[in-house]
Amino acid sequence: MDLADLTARYDEKLRTGDFADVDASANGLQVGPDHREVETAAFAVDAAEQTIETAADRGADALVVHHGVSWGGIERVTGRAYGRIAPLVENDLALYVAHLPLDAHPELGNAAGVADVFDLGDREPFGELGPEHVGQRGRTPDPVPTDRMRETLEAELDHFGQGVRVLEFGPERIEDVAVVTGSGVDWIDEAARKGVDALITGEGKQKAYHEAREAGLTVFLAGHYATETFGVRSLQALAEDWGLETTFVDAPTGL
Repeated sequence: MDLADLTARYDEKLRTGDFADVDASANGLQVGPDHREVETAAFAVDAAEQTIETAADRGADALVVHHGVSWGGIERVTGRAYGRIAPLVENDLALYVAHLPLDAHPELGNAAGVADVFDLGDREPFGELGPEHVGQRGRTPDPVPTDRMRETLEAELDHFGQGVRVLEFGPERIEDVAVVTGSGVDWIDEAARKGVDALITGEGKQKAYHEAREAGLTVFLAGHYATETFGVRSLQALAEDWGLETTFVDAPTGL
């Protein structure tokens, strides 16, 4: 498959252009020529030296990630930027990035993947960001005790043995759940305003403790990396449907 065809398919599926004004990430093709043949695609959460070099070692023609190397422009290719971009160019490895568009997608996205873990129904967009949403909200089939929800997250997510932290200020049994993966505690106010029982996200901030306590909301901190493997794995499945050989580069951070 031609690289231009691959990127165009992902751009259309993920609506990357609609997020241009709300996402610091330069979504789409970040490194690579306009055209080249892609037979093998690698997938990873982060574009880092570890994942880039592993993808190259596995003979990939393209690397598809959630977190790329360009966040609002690159003025100088030195230091860390050089350490990441150089092996891409040296190995003729294209880099495609989908950040917020992949968080947000209602079927393929990271929030959708977490929602699938709990079989959430009656789903609707959550996590307002300008005209877009970056998460989902839904209801569990039956009320779930807080401890059981934590145990499920620890069992189903790749949290690198670090466990799941819980700010337990909501009801004992959880039904109404909001999900914003990665760094999502900034949406505690929206969760409180909409009356959800719990917010599942990746990592926290110090202020989240009191915000959750004052809102009477339970917050699960399940790991930034752990909550954001779902989207790239969905894109990997699409690539396989399109006839490409694929490989997943797992590099959990425990954070």
